[in-house]
Amino acid sequence: MSKKQNRYTREFKEGAIQLALSAPSVTNAAQELNVPSATLHSWVNKAKENEEQLIINANGVTQSINVATVLAENKELKKQLARLEQEKAILKKAATYFAKELG
Repeated sequence: MSKKQNRYTREFKEGAIQLALSAPSVTNAAQELNVPSATLHSWVNKAKENEEQLIINANGVTQSINVATVLAENKELKKQLARLEQEKAILKKAATYFAKELG
């Protein structure tokens, strides 16, 4: 006799992971969802390994965000901001210089 393998939608998995992370234990969440505990543990571990965080928007839409990508983008944006602030300071000094020359 073969085992019946359940197929779960991505949305269900994401919701289950969210519930498991907010529940007292993953096993409790698995019992509430009627999902094998080992299955839910593997989903949670996989999400943690991928450094993904599930975020629920104000609209109730769940998004999966890769933390490493967000951190890299944040670092790049900080570099750009610092460069633009330097350019702004240089332009400000130049404007002051030319204002004195013309005035």
